[in-house]
Amino acid sequence: MRLLEGQVALVTGAGGGIGRGIALRFAEQGASAVALHCRTAASAAREVAARIEDFGARAVVPEADLRDEDACHRLVREAAERGGGLTAPVNNAGVQPTRPLPGMTAAQWRDVVDTNLTSAFACTQAAAEVMGPGGSVTHIASIEARQPAPEHAHYSASKAAVVTHARSAALEYGPRGIRVNTVSPGLIDREGLAQAWPEGVERWRRKAPLGRLGCPEDVADACVFLASWVTGHDLVVDGGVSARPTW
Repeated sequence: MRLLEGQVALVTGAGGGIGRGIALRFAEQGASAVALHCRTAASAAREVAARIEDFGARAVVPEADLRDEDACHRLVREAAERGGGLTAPVNNAGVQPTRPLPGMTAAQWRDVVDTNLTSAFACTQAAAEVMGPGGSVTHIASIEARQPAPEHAHYSASKAAVVTHARSAALEYGPRGIRVNTVSPGLIDREGLAQAWPEGVERWRRKAPLGRLGCPEDVADACVFLASWVTGHDLVVDGGVSARPTW
């Protein structure tokens, strides 16, 4: 018996590494349909859709700009209509630009907050209207919700708010049988990362008790677990880096 047998999932930002890993793992674990949202990476999302269909699941690739509230609601409705329902949305879409706080404009702040936080709020609100008891919403947050990095003030603040939003939503949607959780990844490997940021990758490997970067499958497995049971929880997936003393 696979853990997500018969579930219907929506993964936002499914064209990227983490989103791709989550979507594939959900199909492997028995989801009957997976909606792979994308904004610009449509060809990458369609490649993932083809692999999902190899598992015998239905795959659709809706496109939407999640900075727009109405687009979030349309996306969720489309995913539910084309998937035959919705039981396990994952709010993964996000951006992580770097910008010094002193020179940051309100427009630059809003772009990150709207993409990372407001989209999770709007998609969760829309999903709760089409899901019944047993539905599960998962947000992808970050360990930067607790440990911000320089030039990431907008990103770290948005991810801290994502964690608290999930806990608030767990309280309010719990009586309706809907669960809401977050996964907080650390540094997740992707193609070209070691070449683009060799000193950061090496520093992470030295600090991580497991001695390696995370991979999309690590995050995906955490999402599968949270889609099975638990609510109001933030599951950290960082190879133990957060356990290391900072003093």
